[in-house]
Amino acid sequence: MEDVARLAGVSTATVSRTLRGLPNVSEETRDRVLQAAASLSYVVSPIASRLASGRTHTVGVIVPYASRWFFGQIVAGAESVLREHSLDLLLYNIGDIPSRQRFFGALPLRRRVDAVLTVAMQFTDAEISDLRSLGVPIVAVGHNVPGAGCVRIDDVAAASAAVQHLLALGHRRIGMISTFNDQSMFLPVAHARRRAYVDTLTGAGIPIAEELVISVPHGMDGGEQAMRRLLTLADPPTAVFAESDELAFGALSALRRTGRHVSVIGFDDHELSALLDLTTVRQRVFEQGVLAAGMLRRAMTAGAWTPEELLMPTTLVLRASTWPVAVRTAGPG
Repeated sequence: MEDVARLAGVSTATVSRTLRGLPNVSEETRDRVLQAAASLSYVVSPIASRLASGRTHTVGVIVPYASRWFFGQIVAGAESVLREHSLDLLLYNIGDIPSRQRFFGALPLRRRVDAVLTVAMQFTDAEISDLRSLGVPIVAVGHNVPGAGCVRIDDVAAASAAVQHLLALGHRRIGMISTFNDQSMFLPVAHARRRAYVDTLTGAGIPIAEELVISVPHGMDGGEQAMRRLLTLADPPTAVFAESDELAFGALSALRRTGRHVSVIGFDDHELSALLDLTTVRQRVFEQGVLAAGMLRRAMTAGAWTPEELLMPTTLVLRASTWPVAVRTAGPG
């Protein structure tokens, strides 16, 4: 920086202000500094800049399962905004209890991030206290966290719309494929969508048949396994609500392999859902990541920030995987 200042005939403070894009530098001086820096191949050291400012220019992102489509889309959306503002992303994948305990035991985010983004995770009171102790803005996607900003959908209302669609088609023997037992208290989505299934059927005067609710590990294999179990029942369902499109994909696979016909509705509108003609509930996942990162940016630059909550819309997308209950030969097979 001293070399650039000497060549441009200005102070190092002016060089610093120019290269950081700060105001109160004349156009003529700015041009001289930039030309001098270019001739010397000088660029600002991110590490030195962070040491000088006391800021890390890094956002910590906490997810339970980085490899799953939903979480990957959220991270990709957030990263697109952070990259535009020269912010780094530090990813923590804590989907099992041992990794979660290690994370909160060591709290590696401390003094390493300027903000935190959490994705579809429920925290204990002690964990929330640990996150707050970081003293940085927090935004949560998919679930409310006390004291944090939030971008989410109404999972209960959206799942209820899926079940109501099946009821409107005349189905009364409706199954559900869930990850409820696999998620325990740490991922709230399964609980909300299962509650919507139960409440919607109960509201329609339909008793809950426990044998129609199958809990399996997340993914296509789990969905196929669950549908095969449902098909073995003496009175199998005529329709199934799958908690996610990936579970629904597995259910459709089981139906194709067995030649059976059951209406299936999913949730998310995964990029493969249109290809498989899956009726589903669409949520704009990538956009939730974009909006959450934008909310963090506002929090990081504001003198005082009041946590915001943004409720995103969902849409029922009708395709060929659901049909009226009387039409038992019209499904994909």
